[in-house]
Amino acid sequence: MAVQEVSVIEGVGSLLDDDGKPKRRGTAWTASAHIITAVIGAGVLSLAWAMAQLGWIIGIALMLLFAIVNLYTSNLLADCYRSPDPITGKRNYAYMEAVRSNLGGKMHMVCAFVQYSNLVGLAIGYTITTAISVVTIRKINYFHHNGTAASCRFLINPYIIGFGTIEIILSQVPNFDKLSWLSIIAALMSFGYASIGAGLSIATVIQGKGKATYLMWGSKIQSPANNLWNMLIALGNIALASGYSLIAIDIQHEKQDSLRSLPPENEVMKMANKISISTMVVFFLVCACSGYATFGSETPGNILLSSGFKEPFWLIDLANVFIVVHLLGAYQVVVQPIFSAVETCASQRWPSSSFVNGKYPFRIGKMKFSLSFFRLVWRSIFVVLVTILAMAMPFFNEMLALLGAMGFYPLTIYFPVEMYIARKKIKRGAKRWLGLKTLSLVFMLLSMAIACAAIHGMNQALRKYKFFMYKE
Repeated sequence: MAVQEVSVIEGVGSLLDDDGKPKRRGTAWTASAHIITAVIGAGVLSLAWAMAQLGWIIGIALMLLFAIVNLYTSNLLADCYRSPDPITGKRNYAYMEAVRSNLGGKMHMVCAFVQYSNLVGLAIGYTITTAISVVTIRKINYFHHNGTAASCRFLINPYIIGFGTIEIILSQVPNFDKLSWLSIIAALMSFGYASIGAGLSIATVIQGKGKATYLMWGSKIQSPANNLWNMLIALGNIALASGYSLIAIDIQHEKQDSLRSLPPENEVMKMANKISISTMVVFFLVCACSGYATFGSETPGNILLSSGFKEPFWLIDLANVFIVVHLLGAYQVVVQPIFSAVETCASQRWPSSSFVNGKYPFRIGKMKFSLSFFRLVWRSIFVVLVTILAMAMPFFNEMLALLGAMGFYPLTIYFPVEMYIARKKIKRGAKRWLGLKTLSLVFMLLSMAIACAAIHGMNQALRKYKFFMYKE
């Protein structure tokens, strides 16, 4: 009898990790799929425009710089999943928990505000981009039948509402563990449309139809002031496109398809960082350089939208379908940490509430589901609010730049650097301390300048735009 009890305990133990949670089964490849889904998104298609504002030398140099800095600080962040030891310490299931464990005080509240504000902003950006992609399909088909000189504009609000409706349904999926298939499909879609954009650009250049480009400073047809504003917005686009620190630790979260503990999570995550950022750099440079070589100073904000390519129409339609499918998945990747944080707080606040904690199983055919009334109500309200905000301010490049400024510095630079200094107990004034602080200061000033440029651009757009009446 005792032998049977021991074997049962050992069997149960083999299904649990060292924190008593179900065995984590993620790998560097599944983590990379989550990261790529979030990174190779709408921001990639704006990089050709960013290159057009910066010129070849500055544009390529800054994309490589952002990638190197991102890899370095992401690896610092990977060591913060456990505290105080990166291999045997207590797990931190969210970014703000890692900040609280390493920095103490109220810094984790600042982190939470920045992180979740940025995630909400990304959700708004994805909603806007998806609606514009659907409108682009209609416009491309219109141009195909009536000629590219024809004029047409469509109200985007119906498509924003349609996207929000689908996301309300997808948001009822409990967590990332149930969304791995969606992340993989979304990652494949991102490769698909990025490849179509780059392929069309390269084909245009090979045919000798590319426009004039510049080695330095981008466009020569605008005033120096406008050039400066656009260069800063371009930097914000690059920052947003390359940053994923806000969800890095959440990919290792207990409720997600997270990283197993052998080999150590920090080493697996560092490998995932290398895979993801290497992939990111290749796609960024191919898309940015080929797009800029094609359109030159007239490069549109997004090369696959109606202001970019118009033929072959079926391929542009397919690329925009890929964008829509990808962003359906990417939306869930960025909002799941918000859902998890709110639901965890609610569960702790009202542990005996059946409305908050009750789970009601049901099935549709052979598929089994678990319904939570709190999840249904809260997540639906969240998606509705995001949808309303998306209808109110559909500014593509300026929105991307502002999000990049808000999120890149604090989440990708400041907190990883400060946690590293605290964990390693680096003395003030030491060479490494000075180097890390200089890195943080440079990116802080850069982010402030980008934010000013983005706000300036949005202010200009507001002067010629009516709320909830935007047509593309």
